[in-house]
Amino acid sequence: MIYTYFWKKITPINLLLYPLSLLFRIVIAVRKRYLLTFARPKVNISVPIIIVGNITFGGTGKTPLVIWLVKKLVNLGFKPGIISRGYKGTLNQWPQHVLPNSDPLLVGDEPVVIAQRTELPFYISPNRPEAAMTLLENHDCNVIVADDGLQHYALKR
Repeated sequence: MIYTYFWKKITPINLLLYPLSLLFRIVIAVRKRYLLTFARPKVNISVPIIIVGNITFGGTGKTPLVIWLVKKLVNLGFKPGIISRGYKGTLNQWPQHVLPNSDPLLVGDEPVVIAQRTELPFYISPNRPEAAMTLLENHDCNVIVADDGLQHYALKR
């Protein structure tokens, strides 16, 4: 893919953008420190949360990993539920329960794939603590898997 070439090779554009990347690192570090120090989550999620995410741009296998992980948790006797942002979905009402027959245009294609392959409780919302609380209010889960939540600091680590 063309974007993987761009991100992994040294090109004149990469060299030109390198100073901006250093500034971006500083901004992100300050934001993370602030969020983890002063803006601690106000909602206490009563079950463990496993966050699946990475720092690489797209296409690195998070969705298959979530599917594998929740199936493994079920095989080990856990009752997992899944939360996500619902990227590429067009809904305006949150949180939203994702079912195997949900419309991918409304909730996003990856959530529908995960729901179809796992048939487990799954809620999406840009506010992940809200999705987690709704999941726990409506389903008997003892662990939550957060799809692509690495950069979302509102969930307690």
